Amino acid sequence: MAYERLAERIRYAMKIHPDITEKRMFGGLAFLKQGKMFCGVVKGELLVRVGPSRCGEFPKEAHVRPMDFTGRPMKGFLFVETAGCRTEKAVRRWVERGIEFLANAA
Repeated sequence: MAYERLAERIRYAMKIHPDITEKRMFGGLAFLKQGKMFCGVVKGELLVRVGPSRCGEFPKEAHVRPMDFTGRPMKGFLFVETAGCRTEKAVRRWVERGIEFLANAA
């Protein structure tokens, strides 16, 4: 899935959240709520912030792995491969997990 197509799916999934902003980060596009990043697109993959305490439970799902730019995983962040973002429902589920993390972190 192309970078922009995934970004559009994220935008569509967030229509019920009017306070979302976008910012170029990590060499991609980040989505923020109240100035805090909860998901994004990097090289055509979905980046989701789930927090360190929940990070270990999701890589068991297909097409999910810890975020790793430098050879060292970034705690609390996951990449969801293109195959895991094929439907709007799948993207919405991941986007909501990122927003849920922010709601619980506050």
